[in-house]
Amino acid sequence: MKKVLIIDDEAAARKLIKEYLTDFPELILLGEANNGVDAVKMINEFKPDLVFMDVQMPGMSGFDVLTHIEEIPQIIFSTAYDKYALQAFEVHAIDYLLKPYTKERFKVAIERLNSYMGENKVRPLAESLLMDQPKYPERILVQSQGKLITIAVKDIIRVEAYGDYSKLITDTGVYLSNFGISVLEEKFNNTILIRVHRSSIINLNKVKELNKYTKSYDVIMQNEDVVRVSRGYMDNIKRLMF
Repeated sequence: MKKVLIIDDEAAARKLIKEYLTDFPELILLGEANNGVDAVKMINEFKPDLVFMDVQMPGMSGFDVLTHIEEIPQIIFSTAYDKYALQAFEVHAIDYLLKPYTKERFKVAIERLNSYMGENKVRPLAESLLMDQPKYPERILVQSQGKLITIAVKDIIRVEAYGDYSKLITDTGVYLSNFGISVLEEKFNNTILIRVHRSSIINLNKVKELNKYTKSYDVIMQNEDVVRVSRGYMDNIKRLMF
């Protein structure tokens, strides 16, 4: 059984999806919403496995919804506009139903869903949406136990390079980012999260103390982690000293 929500501002569109869903008893409809704000509330509350979602809606778009929810379900977009198709697949949507669509086309989307879920893949779905915002993000999506959750950037204690990826260390746990540390350095506010080593970024608000040695420093974080400041990044520390 898979839990389903329908998010669309058109009553007729919601009714059609409900009609088509009757052929798939394994898909259990939990509810529906007609705007992006209610969509966020319902997705966070019900934690559905699948959401049929329109793109253009009152309150916020379907893509905006993805950046405000705690866990990312499987998404099948349903819209009258083909111009969003590329963006939909960039965030790894299961399918993109272009209105008006037939019952047969709907069945194809469900077959794709079953095929994808059968492979048990972990998807970066909306992380790129959050990280590509022009302003510094306040929250980001990270992988946790086979799903994506949101964490506040201010809660990050430090970032550690992990091959082509990065580990984000917080008080509540260690999370994996799909981005390398150099990309995160550019995306984050570098007056708060600063690079101190080729493999380390620290949150200045989480620093406990600084130990100075002859030619280097060790930063002691509030969780007692020790981060070495390398010579190439020494100026990032010195410019903060008064």
